[in-house]
Amino acid sequence: MKKVIVSIAFLIFFISCKQEKKETSETVVDEMEMPESEWEILFDGTSLDKWKEFQNDAVGDVWKIDGDALIYTPPSEGEENKNHDLVTRDEYTDFVLSLDWKISEAGNSGVFWGVNEDAKYSTGYQTGPEVQILDNDKHPDAKAGTTHQAGALYDMVSPAEDVTKPIGEWNTMVITVNHKDNIGRVVLNDTEMVTFPVQGEEWDAMVADSKFAGWEGFGKFTTGKIGLQDHGNVVAFRNIKIKRL
Repeated sequence: MKKVIVSIAFLIFFISCKQEKKETSETVVDEMEMPESEWEILFDGTSLDKWKEFQNDAVGDVWKIDGDALIYTPPSEGEENKNHDLVTRDEYTDFVLSLDWKISEAGNSGVFWGVNEDAKYSTGYQTGPEVQILDNDKHPDAKAGTTHQAGALYDMVSPAEDVTKPIGEWNTMVITVNHKDNIGRVVLNDTEMVTFPVQGEEWDAMVADSKFAGWEGFGKFTTGKIGLQDHGNVVAFRNIKIKRL
């Protein structure tokens, strides 16, 4: 009888997991199969009208359009201490963000959401949670723990696996932030990397257990700007679009 009960319990568990995986996959597909008219193009290689530098109304020469790509190149010597994070002109609350990224050898960058430009903050990093962009093989941050690797919710949730393409190849990343359902999700190269709450007690506990514990504004802004990080390394982006939920 015990064996029968155990077998039935295992079968129920297996079916439940399979159904959960199916529902997750369907959600990811649904997010990306939205009609093209529902997406707002943030960058398609034609202009930077939707962007500005953090606390600056212009975009500096460190960000250049090259074909269909937006490329960040570190500034010349003497200007390296100035931050050039790029942020959207508009603010977003609940959304699906899709983009391609390509990092340089041993490079580091990231994508923020919930960025606030109050004068008391000096970078997007101080308020905006970050999805990590990294050369997992050669950047030292990858050795600091899996929560610092590409696709991670930086310093809080580790990616499921390393699915990054070789250096020089494009990676496609989809970030979902939904406060209505209290869920965030990162999909990298068609593989779900992380899911996480975006508010409430569970979110507060994750922050408290991270390097951001005690940071006044970190993760506090439900509505904020999307940011592309200046981390001092060459990085490229393309096909950036967003859908409000």
